[in-house]
Amino acid sequence: MVYFAKWKVVLILAVCSLGLVFAAPNFLTAKDAETLSDWLPHKQVSLGLDLQGGSHLLLEVDIDNVIREQLEGLVDSVRVELRRARIRYRGLGVEGHAVRVTIRDKEKAEDARNLLRRIDQTALTSLSDSGQVRIDLTDRAISDRRNSAIQQSIEIVRRRVDETGTREPTIQRQGEDRILVQLPGVDDPERIKRLLGRTAKMTFHLTDEQHSLETAMAGRVPAGTKLLPSADEVDPSGQPRMYLIRKRVMVSGDQLVDSQPGFDQRNNEPVVNFRFDAAGAKRFGDVTSKNVGRPFAIVLDGKIITAPVIREPILGGTGQISGNFTVQDAHDLALLLRAGALPAPLTILEERSVGPGLGADSIAAGKIASIVGMITVIVFMVIAYGSFGLMADVALVINMFLILAALSALQATLTLPGIAGIVLTIGMAVDANVLIFERIREEVRGGRTPISAIDTGYRRALMTIIDANVTTLIAAVLLYSFGSGPVRGFAVTLAIGIVTSMFTAIMLTRLIVVTWLRRTRPQELPV
Repeated sequence: MVYFAKWKVVLILAVCSLGLVFAAPNFLTAKDAETLSDWLPHKQVSLGLDLQGGSHLLLEVDIDNVIREQLEGLVDSVRVELRRARIRYRGLGVEGHAVRVTIRDKEKAEDARNLLRRIDQTALTSLSDSGQVRIDLTDRAISDRRNSAIQQSIEIVRRRVDETGTREPTIQRQGEDRILVQLPGVDDPERIKRLLGRTAKMTFHLTDEQHSLETAMAGRVPAGTKLLPSADEVDPSGQPRMYLIRKRVMVSGDQLVDSQPGFDQRNNEPVVNFRFDAAGAKRFGDVTSKNVGRPFAIVLDGKIITAPVIREPILGGTGQISGNFTVQDAHDLALLLRAGALPAPLTILEERSVGPGLGADSIAAGKIASIVGMITVIVFMVIAYGSFGLMADVALVINMFLILAALSALQATLTLPGIAGIVLTIGMAVDANVLIFERIREEVRGGRTPISAIDTGYRRALMTIIDANVTTLIAAVLLYSFGSGPVRGFAVTLAIGIVTSMFTAIMLTRLIVVTWLRRTRPQELPV
């Protein structure tokens, strides 16, 4: 144990040197750290919401809207199937969590039920004596749709937040239909709210030129059509201009694979360029080829963004969205389309902003606690173990640098509980040295020579140190796996501290002790 191979010495010194290099940017300002050369480490410790400030949002998914859209989809499917089978019907509509329709010819009622049963295998299809067919969504189907909507919403929210460049956001499910979003360091929370508050469901529709817009606005909307307002156009009365469009979706925004902000080459106005996948490109090409000369409405979240006339077939699968966009609007719309549409609207139930001043106070308190804790431990070790205690203190300081280096390199988020984990690690870091030094004392009292006492002390204490730290490491892993937010922050710093403290206690401190032993060759140990 008192012999060190040269490669071990080089490895220990290399780890310590890299630790100092990766930790160094944390002692610079953020601006100075960014000016460092690319080949030099320049990442600083990423601070959590409670330390650097930011936004805390609690969102609610409109599950009723999800179920309603599912039922409306069933209504459209029922209409198509009955018309295809030439079965006359009346009273088609939604009733609670069911779709009902009355078959005019009772002789065909049973055939209609068998036909409609194939639309949704998970639903319950029943037939009454009056010829009414009901398609009821089961509780299991509703629960599955709810869970799917929540998971899909979390994924879309994560994509949108990542597109803004926010580092280390916390996005997780809370309760049955809520999503918790924590965004550290957000400097424009209103923009984030706007991005998360939009469903971004884009569809392409043909306008209805066969019926009168005035008649529809008077309340007589023809079947198969709907009235939608323009997003930025107004009529002479100052109200949003209305469009009469066909309900049938010609192309869906779900088939988009890319969208980027740009500028129109004709007037240099901000636009959004989009591109479909192979299936979407083919569909888009077919629709534009068959409807040259007709307006083609682009609908986003129930509003008409633009309704240009199709001048020629668009066969490349690409297109352009224009409107009264600012540069920021174009960037945000492109971002929303890239991230995908939410399955249901999100409502902000709770909003909190954490100012950077509160985080600065927490950081200052954490620094004071860490410094006081370190000084106390250093003084105790010197008093208790003399020169050996001083060697352990050197390893303790190096250990703190290694923790900072690991947090910076991994870009792990440091939270207020994480600072508590670091303070705890300060005490745990010298625990292994205490075990070793006490074992060396026992061997010295047993009459062993200095070399023999050190060798035996390290060898016999090794397994005890490993067992104690591994059990604590397991606890940290479990905290990270099953915890969330601040609990994870504590687990991360605790786990990193355990690994670095084992390295400094077993490897670094022993190297210092052995180097001192070879140079001084003492007759007795100052321990």
